[in-house]
Amino acid sequence: MTALSSSATSSTVETPAAPSKGFITSSILRILTLVLLCSVAALYESTQLSSLSNTDIWIHLRTGSWILQNLTVPHNGLFSQSSSLPWSDSTWGFDLIAGIGYKLIGLRTVPFLLMAFQTALALITFLLTRARHSSFWLAVFLSAVAQYVIPLQPSPFSCSILFFGIELMLLEQSHRSGSVRHLFWLPPLFFVWANLHSQFVLGLLLLGLFIGSQLLERALERFRLQWLEPSSPGPSIAVTGFIAASSLVAALLTPYVFHSFAGIKALYSGVAFEYFEEMRAMSFRRPQEFVLMLLVMAAFLALGRKRSAQPFLLLVLVVGTALAFRIQRDAWAAVLPAIAILGTAFAGQTAQSKLARPRWHRPVFVILLMVAFLVAAKRVPDQSALLAKSGRAFPVKACDFIRDNQLQPPLFNAYTWGGFIAWYLPQYPVSIDSRTELFGDQNLDQYFKLSSGNERLDAVPNFVAARTLLLETKSGMAKAQTTLPELSSQFKAVYRDDLATVLVRQ
Repeated sequence: MTALSSSATSSTVETPAAPSKGFITSSILRILTLVLLCSVAALYESTQLSSLSNTDIWIHLRTGSWILQNLTVPHNGLFSQSSSLPWSDSTWGFDLIAGIGYKLIGLRTVPFLLMAFQTALALITFLLTRARHSSFWLAVFLSAVAQYVIPLQPSPFSCSILFFGIELMLLEQSHRSGSVRHLFWLPPLFFVWANLHSQFVLGLLLLGLFIGSQLLERALERFRLQWLEPSSPGPSIAVTGFIAASSLVAALLTPYVFHSFAGIKALYSGVAFEYFEEMRAMSFRRPQEFVLMLLVMAAFLALGRKRSAQPFLLLVLVVGTALAFRIQRDAWAAVLPAIAILGTAFAGQTAQSKLARPRWHRPVFVILLMVAFLVAAKRVPDQSALLAKSGRAFPVKACDFIRDNQLQPPLFNAYTWGGFIAWYLPQYPVSIDSRTELFGDQNLDQYFKLSSGNERLDAVPNFVAARTLLLETKSGMAKAQTTLPELSSQFKAVYRDDLATVLVRQ
């Protein structure tokens, strides 16, 4: 009788309580909030179509279409007048995805890519903040802040931001639990990442910081200070080193092998720092920069208030902050570790109960998110409307004029339009475009000096050989060609609108 009573009592204890009406209402509210968090940026993009003004996506569309047609990767300067120069397309995987998308759904691929990146960023930042069961609403808030500070574009750069966030989440989970099972995802992650964008090198640097923090923690254990709480032992250094070596090998599994690493040099070249606004240090003239500063300050304060040593997150935050404040484009390198630290600072002491995580949460969230994304996708207009929209930033009408009148090549074009011309006007090889690794610092520096009037026209071979010039109407070069007598006698303006001017050599 006693045994039966004990068994009945045990059975009663193990049976989970039925969720109350208030709990179900709260769960539904959280799901709807999370769906809104992950879809609002995509919904906004479906109406604004800001992705069509991106100067980088067009050369990826063109290259991806070429890869599909030829079933190989390029090894020289295709679509340009520098076709004899060697070129390793370190973003060939992204180009292929863009090419497949364009073949299937046309120009709608461009906003779809950005919408997918925005949704993925929202989800990754939420999970990164929520990793230690911090407050749901805090995770939502920090994810929204991260989306506000991190600008995404339909380009390979966005892939690196997302993969860096995933890697940081895996490393933090492994460090927290002391298990290596999360680390086994790193080699396949680097294999994919290395075939999408050359900034996978920053991911390897992050992995190096993880190993360095493990060594530092082992050293601190010998000189443990009384006011420090013991930290998680973390995974074995030997196993971590093996996985790091495997990740490095996986990063070499690209069509270009070691040449994939060379792409990082072009991303941080001297000419980029000199001429590209996104590569300059923060000027604190935009609200996003002040938000980033507050986010980083809050993260350092949160680390200082904790009594446990966390060298990994501290090292990542220090390096990421130095990079972000020096290069505007890489602000994400500080945002991601900052929100991870703030999520850790407000983490719960115990895991969530089964009642707090019902099984129907995830499938309902996924279904509603898919519905929201489909609604956003349905709002994207057709090919002709998208091309007309892109004509506000790129010389669609001027290119039509050049094609219809069969103006003589070679063509000399504006830098920001090079990728678009290579895609829209493929019969005219461009004189320059955004592939800095192809043209090199010398050619790019020469072009920008020419554009600013600091270089003689006859010192630039592409300009001297050009028979047709496609320039921005408001640029100094276009004004000089049409107003200075010694230049206007050599060139004749045959087309002009508010955006572009076409000149031919007389």
